[in-house]
Amino acid sequence: MTETLEVEPAAAVPLFGDRIELARQFTRSLAEQGEERGLIGPLELPRLWSRHILNCAIVAPLIKPGRVGDVGSGAGLPGIVLAIARPDATFVLIEPMERRVAWLNEQVDELGLANVQVTRARAEDVRLDSPLDQVTARAVSAFRKLIPLTAPLVGDGGELVLMKGAGAPAEVEAAAKEIRRFKLYDVEVLTLGDGVLDEVTRVIRASVR
Repeated sequence: MTETLEVEPAAAVPLFGDRIELARQFTRSLAEQGEERGLIGPLELPRLWSRHILNCAIVAPLIKPGRVGDVGSGAGLPGIVLAIARPDATFVLIEPMERRVAWLNEQVDELGLANVQVTRARAEDVRLDSPLDQVTARAVSAFRKLIPLTAPLVGDGGELVLMKGAGAPAEVEAAAKEIRRFKLYDVEVLTLGDGVLDEVTRVIRASVR
């Protein structure tokens, strides 16, 4: 490794509690294999904990004890991280790329995550046996493009919990047409981790009628 893995920030233990060892194991695996397997970029190791792992873990309190889909799960961010932090919820990781699906299945087995199912499919093609309670996604697409991919996967009253950047409020404005079409309500932008993380996490949360 040309870059050095970031020292575990102090916020990690409070965020993961008694699941911290699983979080450490996953972070080590991602640090050792992530670049080689095309999961993370070559400059991510010095900020792997703060920018990726904790950036996802801070979302865990928004997750309900139900069935949660992670669209475009990729490296397992946020799906694997949230499954570690919230063993009381069941996660369906939806990912179309075979090599990433292989990685996700390996991590599920190695970490012993009995609350995770990996499904190889594009979000628009996935076939689920029942609607999801919540759907999350990180760094997949603009909100207006994500709505048609995620809203149909949740049941009546289900939620979208989508991780976004600083432009989240503008993305909500740009998605007005899709919000109406897919009957989203209580659409809000939440800022998480202020005073806890070096960089805050922004989430667009919306309910689906």
